[in-house]
Amino acid sequence: MASLFRHPPVTLHLMNVGRLSSAALMLSGVAAAVDPKGVVAALHLTADDARGVTETRAGLGGTYAALGGWALVSREPAADAAVGVTWLGAAAVRIATRKIDRPPVTASYWVYLGVEISCGGSAEEMLTGEA
Repeated sequence: MASLFRHPPVTLHLMNVGRLSSAALMLSGVAAAVDPKGVVAALHLTADDARGVTETRAGLGGTYAALGGWALVSREPAADAAVGVTWLGAAAVRIATRKIDRPPVTASYWVYLGVEISCGGSAEEMLTGEA
C-alpha cells in the first residue's frame, strides 16, 4: 500500500494542467467548427455569407481543434509548447489591441484574456516542470 505514495503528484498535476490547456484549445476549435455562427457572435465577428462561415470553421475551428487534439494525444514537448505559444500569442495581441483598436472592454474581454494567459502559462509549466 505504501508503494502507491512513493511518487509525488507534481508530475501528474503538471500533465493534467497541460492537458486541460490543450483540451480547451481543441474544444474552442470544435465549437467554431460545429457552431461557427455562435462563435462569431460570441467574439463579435461577422460572417455575413457562406465564405465567412467557412473561414470561421476552418481558421478558428480546424486550426484550434487540430492543434489542441494533437497536443492531447502527443507525448512531444513541442506539442505543449505550440499550444502554450498559441494561447500567449492571443493574449499578447488582445493586450496590444487596447492601444491599436481601442475595443470596448467588456467582462468577456477580461475573461478571454484570463483564459488565454492561464492556458498559456499552464503549457509553460508543463514544459519547464515548474508549478
